[in-house]
Amino acid sequence: MKGSCLCGGIQYECDGLDTPIVNCHCRTCRKAHAAVCAPTAGVSRQRFRWLAGQELLRSFESSPGKLRHFCSVCGSHLMAERAQQDRVIVRVATLDEDPGVTPAMHIWCSHDVPWLEEGEGVPYYPEWQPGR
Repeated sequence: MKGSCLCGGIQYECDGLDTPIVNCHCRTCRKAHAAVCAPTAGVSRQRFRWLAGQELLRSFESSPGKLRHFCSVCGSHLMAERAQQDRVIVRVATLDEDPGVTPAMHIWCSHDVPWLEEGEGVPYYPEWQPGR
């Protein structure tokens, strides 16, 4: 499966996901992705490769020993890693292909904030809302 950042400057591929997709709701992921949660999955280091744009990568140590890698041009957060682990953490939303599986669970929901919750009756539209 191939993936990339928003501007297309960085490209990667992995031979498949080695762990289930997990939607992480922790404060750190919420802020790093500017989203309600971050869909993540583990991929063996041997099955993950950068294809292009490695010179555009920047890293941020968000917690001791955990590096988050993102594009220095568009800011897309592509993957994270802990050097001592045999897997990297791919940000599933940056995949350019359907991984063929859906999230298995939500974690760190204790960090959810009330204003991010979608209640009943909140409309969903396939694209822009009518009249826009």
